[in-house]
Amino acid sequence: MERVLEPEVMDTEAEAEAYDAMDHSAANDAFVQRLRELGACGRVLDIGCGPGHIPLQLVVQDSSLEVVAIDLSPAMLAIAKEHQAVCSQGHRVQFCLADAKALQFADASFQTVCSNTILHHIPDPVPFLREAWRVLEPGGVLLIRDLFRPTNAEAVQELVALHAASEPPAAQELFAASLHAALTPEELVVAARAAGIQNAEVVEDSDRHMSLQSCR
Repeated sequence: MERVLEPEVMDTEAEAEAYDAMDHSAANDAFVQRLRELGACGRVLDIGCGPGHIPLQLVVQDSSLEVVAIDLSPAMLAIAKEHQAVCSQGHRVQFCLADAKALQFADASFQTVCSNTILHHIPDPVPFLREAWRVLEPGGVLLIRDLFRPTNAEAVQELVALHAASEPPAAQELFAASLHAALTPEELVVAARAAGIQNAEVVEDSDRHMSLQSCR
């Protein structure tokens, strides 16, 4: 199945609110657990934080972490700051507007770099992956998790029926579009090599998720 791109930024209030209302709890829990298993520590960069669920969950579970969470959508960041205001450890997260493809941070300035489900929004993944690797310090933890593209349209509909049957039709359409826009594991391996990421491993985490992970 050919890749069909989605818009890079979910930038309207309605889009951000609809995404925030979807139930991502199981996927977020799995992502945070994997980060902790890999040894996430110190100063963390979360690229494409959306409404802020993951960075806030990280600092609640481990109060030793300090997280810089970036997104290209002001509407998403506005919701993230609302969640931050009622989070007991919210002061440990700094939310800021930034482009994943051109980060303003110095080389090797984070002990942990992570990203959850923004890869499929980016037409060319290589600049994003190169920047994520650039700002990771030697010995640091990298985790880039995303959907992977099924082999055919029938498989897309099966996944939507299995995992989004209780969501509104608009949310189901969004999930289907994201599956169409995702890379395959093989494409992610090629992109990681092109970005210069070393010791990288691509693993399929579920029937729809894959992770690029590496300890530098």
